[in-house]
Amino acid sequence: MRRQEFSVQDEVEVNQFLSDMSFGFLGTVTEDGRPRVTPLNFVYDQGCFYFHGSRVGEKMNHLRSNDQVSFTVADEYALIPSYFSDPAMACPATAYFKSVTASGNAVILEDLVEKGRIFTLFMKKLQPEGGYDPIDPADPRYASRLRSVVMVKIIANHLSAKFKFGQNLSEPAMNKVINGLETRDRTRDQETIDHMKKYCPHQQ
Repeated sequence: MRRQEFSVQDEVEVNQFLSDMSFGFLGTVTEDGRPRVTPLNFVYDQGCFYFHGSRVGEKMNHLRSNDQVSFTVADEYALIPSYFSDPAMACPATAYFKSVTASGNAVILEDLVEKGRIFTLFMKKLQPEGGYDPIDPADPRYASRLRSVVMVKIIANHLSAKFKFGQNLSEPAMNKVINGLETRDRTRDQETIDHMKKYCPHQQ
């Protein structure tokens, strides 16, 4: 059962996290009922996840036989060693992260205008500096490619977000972790501290 202190209900925060991320994990069911997870790039727009790929292959076979899917996005900020909190016991060791998990139905898009719009979102995320001609289905250079590639839309029926940054800790225990992160000073440690202060009630 998901611990409520880590649950995030703020739609703006969840949308921002998904907009910042470019990589997730698609969960499908094989034709013989086995679970399968596939890592892939995605964009999130207006409550739906999108990914693209070839018209043939295992992933598409799974979707054609069963359109129910899951999709997970996660970003690990910091590993928290046990000795930040306890000099002897291993139990406090953990990781701080953000994650979103969704479940719903996968729909294959056929409309070239819509596919072009979503591919434009992909390019803005993966190549924000530009350097390419606009993706226009009326452009013959793009039209055939838009027809040949599959764009899949995941309509999320359920979505939950978990941002874990020590919300379950007492104030003294949290201060120990913050001191440990400040001393260690690795990449993203300061960012982790900022999130701890943002999400933990007694740090606000």
